[in-house]
Amino acid sequence: MSVREFVVLGTASQVPTRHRNHNGYLLRWDGEGILFDPGEGTQRQMLRAGVAAHDINRICVTHFHGDHSLGLAGVIQRINLDQVPHPVTAHYPASGQKFFDRLRYATAYRETVPLAEEPVSGDGTLARGSSYTLEARRLSHPVESFGYRVSEPDGRRMVPELLARHGIKGPDVGRIQREGRLDGVSLEEVSEHRPGQSFAFVMDTRLCPGVDELAQDCDMLVIESTFLDEDERLATDHGHLTAGQAARTARDAGVRHLVLTHFSQRYSDPAEFERQARAAGFEGELTIAADLVRVPLPKRG
Repeated sequence: MSVREFVVLGTASQVPTRHRNHNGYLLRWDGEGILFDPGEGTQRQMLRAGVAAHDINRICVTHFHGDHSLGLAGVIQRINLDQVPHPVTAHYPASGQKFFDRLRYATAYRETVPLAEEPVSGDGTLARGSSYTLEARRLSHPVESFGYRVSEPDGRRMVPELLARHGIKGPDVGRIQREGRLDGVSLEEVSEHRPGQSFAFVMDTRLCPGVDELAQDCDMLVIESTFLDEDERLATDHGHLTAGQAARTARDAGVRHLVLTHFSQRYSDPAEFERQARAAGFEGELTIAADLVRVPLPKRG
């Protein structure tokens, strides 16, 4: 059975707290795992969350600030120590190549797993497979930063009433799905369009076109909300978003499930982020991320 869920490993911005580790997130997408922004302590959080190195197929780094990347060294070494049986691909801003190199080879270890480096230099498609397409969009932060989007190809949903009308049942249902036509009946005549699922990951950024493009019509949007609305000037100065800005982005983009994360240590009450997100007009499903929670992707529309 395919599993699509978002595993939160850490939710703190810049400074970890007693209850929030530095960033770290794993997206389980069917049989693959995409690790986003492994900050310091990610390897330990993986252990606590039941995430193994074997679960990682891709690593996506948004930018090279420490709270989003200092865990790379440990994660890469753990992948090699555990002799993960499949290649792993790393995506990260090309302008940060020197930082990636330093983290990859921070200490001596034995390399046993092929690690493909695929740096990101601009907007576009990074990978395309049978179950998803991975894309990147440039964000707005004091250092170069990219957001990522995972999109499932659109498909067809079989409609029982239409199948019955054309007398198609049993093994013939699978046959028309595979072949596209059966005894003069086309797949389009017995099915309807089914949009593929989509997931977007947006970290440190001001409001910018890339944020809107990543969020558009997304089933799940994971987005930073470092500040509360009363500190919007601080957010803009430091290249971040407020809870209200993130929620309005999700509202206007038609997001189904909004996950807010990357919280400044200056705030002690997570409920205030939820209050401001609702006050901004977002009415969909809302999660205020906490370390070690698992959030299932919404069912296909």
